[in-house]
Amino acid sequence: MNDTTPTDTPRPAPLEGMRVLDLATLFAGPLAATLLGDFGAEVIKIEHPRRPDPSRGHGPSKDGVGLWWKLLGRNKRNITLDLSAPDGREVLLRLAADADVIIENFRPGTLEKWDLGWDRLAAVNPRLVLARVTGFGQFGPYARRPGFGTLAEAMSGFAAMTGEPDGPPTLPPFGLADSVAALSTAYAVMAALSGRDRTGRGQVVDMAIVEPMLAVLGPQAIWYDQLGYVQPRTGNRSNNNAPRNTYRTRDGKWVAVSTSAQSIAERVMRLVGRPELIDEPWFASGAQRARHADELDEAVSRWIARHDRAAVMKAFEEAEAAIAPVYEIADAMDDPQYQALGTFAEVPDEELGTIRMQNVLFRLSETPGAIRWAGRPHGADTDEVLSGIGLDESAIAALRASGAVR
Repeated sequence: MNDTTPTDTPRPAPLEGMRVLDLATLFAGPLAATLLGDFGAEVIKIEHPRRPDPSRGHGPSKDGVGLWWKLLGRNKRNITLDLSAPDGREVLLRLAADADVIIENFRPGTLEKWDLGWDRLAAVNPRLVLARVTGFGQFGPYARRPGFGTLAEAMSGFAAMTGEPDGPPTLPPFGLADSVAALSTAYAVMAALSGRDRTGRGQVVDMAIVEPMLAVLGPQAIWYDQLGYVQPRTGNRSNNNAPRNTYRTRDGKWVAVSTSAQSIAERVMRLVGRPELIDEPWFASGAQRARHADELDEAVSRWIARHDRAAVMKAFEEAEAAIAPVYEIADAMDDPQYQALGTFAEVPDEELGTIRMQNVLFRLSETPGAIRWAGRPHGADTDEVLSGIGLDESAIAALRASGAVR
């Protein structure tokens, strides 16, 4: 079932009663709204009548239906609205009057150009939280530049420290910076709402996608500030411990080994038949072991290469040494630990039948989240949502005739 904690008694989700207007596209803003919707927020996805969210066309599709959208658009009701049209702006203001959160990622100044800036929105709803997610933030010399996660991965230092020592800086093959920014935005929204509980006033969240990546890179800034140290590219190795790498097994599969704890490093060397290395003076600390990574990697890789992955996993687990198989997504979806956690959910979908996707991000024992539905067709809920704010059939038809909605 989709609920992460099976129960016979329905319980309210923790964010039930919160209304979120998702005006954002590609990808940090919409994913932040998805995370809120997973835990009960009523999320209304607002798309342009003639230019749907580009994520509907990103990546593979089935029967003409974009699969990424099914994940990103889950738990959202979908309406269309042209915010550049006067009629569309009036509808948004009516929706904003009863909303808790708006998430947008237009270039700075765009909402203001449409007379939908913070002053205007706050006038119709002083309790509103406006989350503005852009590449570089709302001010500064780069504020109006186009901004995507790739630029954050480059400018944060992530790409510079990723890859082999003699290879180029390496970007991730997925939206890492956007995902980190989405998590950060969802957290920022909850912090702003908590502040509203005390002050009675909403506020603006200014989320620059380039900043959260810096936060997750650890002590890079303080190392440089205090020591002038810049972390180099080390491939799969670490400057803080060894052995730490990926190793190929006899049957052509891969495993990853970590020895962040001294006791684990000692167990690994005993397991692979090189206990004498434990007595070396340099073995006593992770940083010193890292300087002897060639010798340690050679010992571990030779042993692992003589065994199939199942045998390697069993031996490491019996030795209480840290190891994990290097999975592709098919392996992860079949793994018994993920199955026990309910990490992947089966979701009924009106267009594709039953589909599987990642479940909600974490489990709550009393008020769990759930996937109620997958991403909906473009504008599927326009009439229902607009009638909910008092527009009758003739008013909606007039909006449709003007092109303000689809």
